[in-house]
Order: sequence, then structure tokens, then C-alpha cells
Amino acid sequence: MPPSRPFPLHKLLLPLALILIFGLGLALRLFDLSNPPLDFHPTRQLFAAIKARGLYYQTLTNVPDWQKDLAVRQWEGEATIEPPLMENLAAWLYRFTGEQVWIPRTFSVVFWMLGGLFLFLLARNLTQSQPAAVAALAFYLFLPYGMTASRAFQPDPLMVMLLIISWWALETWGRRPTWGWTLVAGISGGLAIFVKFPAAFFVLGGAAGVVFAHIPSIPDGRGAGVRALGGQLLEILKRPQTWGLALLGVLPSALYLYYGLFVARFLGQQFNARFFPEMWLDPYFYLRWFIKADLVVSALWLALALFGWLVFPGRQTRIFLAALWGGYFVFGLAFAHHISSHDYYSLPLIPIAALSFTPLAAELSVFLRDKVRDSRLLQFLAVFVLLFALGTLSVKQYLAYRAVDYRPQAAFWAGVGDALGHQPGVLALTSDYGYPLAYYGWQNSSLWPQAGEAGAFRATFIDLARNKSYFLITDFDEFDRQPELQEYIRAHYPVLAQGKGYLIYDLLHRLKKAP
Repeated sequence: MPPSRPFPLHKLLLPLALILIFGLGLALRLFDLSNPPLDFHPTRQLFAAIKARGLYYQTLTNVPDWQKDLAVRQWEGEATIEPPLMENLAAWLYRFTGEQVWIPRTFSVVFWMLGGLFLFLLARNLTQSQPAAVAALAFYLFLPYGMTASRAFQPDPLMVMLLIISWWALETWGRRPTWGWTLVAGISGGLAIFVKFPAAFFVLGGAAGVVFAHIPSIPDGRGAGVRALGGQLLEILKRPQTWGLALLGVLPSALYLYYGLFVARFLGQQFNARFFPEMWLDPYFYLRWFIKADLVVSALWLALALFGWLVFPGRQTRIFLAALWGGYFVFGLAFAHHISSHDYYSLPLIPIAALSFTPLAAELSVFLRDKVRDSRLLQFLAVFVLLFALGTLSVKQYLAYRAVDYRPQAAFWAGVGDALGHQPGVLALTSDYGYPLAYYGWQNSSLWPQAGEAGAFRATFIDLARNKSYFLITDFDEFDRQPELQEYIRAHYPVLAQGKGYLIYDLLHRLKKAP
């Protein structure tokens, strides 16, 4: 009888890795989602929560009239730019569960996880390496910033999922330009742009990368090369699938823009103050941009991703990835203010960096495979390293979630709203543009400006305090930076109520002047 051969343990590594990565990534994201959404850009998340609550409350008949009226007014008072898809989904589900913000956050998690599945498929197509695709998936799911951002009540996780699906479908369409892949690529790309208009830069980047990646190398001779390139581009433009792809990509957002600009007319003022080309000449703009990108994807991972993209990939993969990076760069220039002040505007950088990392991961996997294949000890060591790495990252993220409980903050804002009596006429020096007060405290307010933004104090106070009943202060650090405000309000108005973390002045009753 021939001796039995040991079971090839290395064949289990990939399925084991996929199960662990998806399972742990999902479990960590679902942990304690009932914690109030104050962990990640609370202004943006509460903006969506206020809209969803208004959409939901307008259908209710069993709530106090003042709450229903206030919820609807708060919703209608917020600006509308992109379609409120997540808000409408949340409002519809609230009918069955009641108002539970963890529900739309769960959908954000699901969208991000589905994006990881298509990222794995795309990375495997680009490198023909399953281990490299697993590495890209692990990077995408376990990057700390992405872990938190993918739990947020905002449209960005849905947009990122649709972007990844569009890149995967476009890359496949480049090799097999059938009508089936035209529909998948066009619909996913069009929906990504429909969810958030800036996605157009990333969809166009993927489309350009596919087109140029699948054009054969330009022959020698500048004139012949240009003519060959022009002829090949012309052939691509003659395909009906190309025009079908473009139409599907443009149609949803074009219809929405037409409706918002010319029918309902709610988009007329929403695109102002968004383009700042003068910032391109400011070196501090690029520094602030880099700081935000480093927050999303650390400089070390960015360096490894760029190294992998430059050194290891084949021609088609290099061109495709270069177009994705180019789309991100042009997007940053077009939205210079937002890319340098809002870190989540760089969220698509996570899948781009993950894909750029895959060529390097593919080379490393070949090296390790040759070392591990014939050694049982090394196979066990590889499994141990995998388990240790995933376990360490998971425990660290779990402890980070456990360390912060935002329920006391929500209760604080509810108490402030009760102290004010949910009355109109509130002027507030508060944080996060007053959104926590509006949502948890059921209290609208007008905002007192930050230090250096108020202009002439007396004129500003007279203008903003006109027809106001109360002056609320919760941001005491900012209050300390405005001594003129402190002196004036203490000298002229009595304290109506105060508690731990808030102070309310009565603007309806001035203090008698001292003799």
C-alpha cells in the first residue's frame, strides 16, 4: 500500500480566510449599532436622521401635534442635494419598527460588505490571484477608518458599493463588451452618480481606464502611433454598447437634475460655493488634503499601494488603476474645499488603495506559496499568523467601540430641550451646528457665530437676538473665546436655567441697570 500523503492544508487557507474576514468584518460592524450616531461626523449623520424622522412622522397619527409639526418642519428646513434614498428607506422601515437609527446604519454595513464581495472579484480579475484578492478584501474591511465610516447613516457606503460594482463590470466589459455587461456597468455607474453626484469622477475614471487599458500598445513612430490610437478610439466610439453605457450612466442623475432645477426648483442654490480653483495655487491646500487622505488611509498603506501599482502590475492593470487614481485627483481639484476639510470625501480612496495593493500582494503570495506548500509546519504557522492578525485587529476595534458610549450625550441634549420647553426663539452657542439639539432635544435654534466671525459685536447681537426668547450656551470653550459676549449678556440678562453642561439666559427680561 502506498504511503498516504498529508492533506494539503494550504488549500484550506483561502476559504478559511474568506470566512473569517467576512464574518469578523460583519460582526464588528454590527456591534452596538444602537449607540447614537455621534461617533463619526455627527452633523452629517444627524442631518440624515432629521430628514428620516420628518418623513416618518408626517405619516403618524398617534404622536403629539407639536412633535409631528416640529419633525416635519425640521425635515423641510434642511437642504436637498443628492436624492434622500437612505432617508426614505429608513422612514419606510420605521413604520414597522418605530424610529430606530440603527436600521439605516445596518443597511450601510450591508452595502459596504457587498462592496467587499465585488472588490474581491475585481481584484481577482486584475491579478489572476486569489490570495491577492483576499488581501485586498482584508484591507478594505479592516482598515480602521473604513470600519467606522461604513456604519454611518449617510449615502457614502451605498455610493462606494455601486462604484466598486461599476468598476468590476466595466473591467469585464472591456474584455467582453456584450450588452449584458453594458447593462450591469451602465446601471451601477449611473446609480452611483445618482446617489452622490461626485461619484461621476470615479465612474468616468474607471471607464477611461478600461478604454485605454484595452487599446493595444501604440506602434513605433509618433505619427503612426497617434493615428493608431485615434483609430482605435474611433472604433470604440462606434460601438452601440459604448453609447448605451454612456446613456445609462447619465440618465438617472440627468432626470433628477432636471426635476430639481426646473420642476420642483429645490436645487437652484445648492451648487453655489463648491468650486474654488484659487485653492490650487495654495500649497497648504495640498497639505490639508494629504492630512485627510492620511486619516482615511495611512501614509504607509498609501505608499505600499502606490509602490505595488508602479512596480508589479501588467500594462492593462497599471492603466486601469492609474485612471482610478486620476479620477480621485481630478475630483479633489474640483471639490478642493471639501476634499481638504471633510475626510469622508476621500472614502473612495479605500477601494482604490486596496486594488493598487493587489499586485504587490500577488507577488508576495507566490513567494509564500512556494515556501509553505511542502512544509506542514509552515502551513500551521501561516494559519496561526492569519488568525492572530485578524484576532488582534478585531479585538482592538471591539475595545474601541466598547470604550465610548454616546447614550449619555443623547440624554443630555434631550434634557436641554426639556429645559427650553421645545419653544421657538432660541439663539444658541452650541456644537455641531445645533444638530444634536435639534434631533435629541427636539429643539430648533439659530446659531451664534464663532469667534472672529461675528463682526461688530453689538450690531451682530441686536440682529441675531431680535425676536429671540432664550440664549443657550453649551459650547463653553467657545464662550470663553468671546469675552465681549460674556460681559454683555451677563450684565443685561438673567439666567433662566442652568445645569451640568448648559446655561440658558432669558432674553425677554433685561436686568435693571445698577445705580
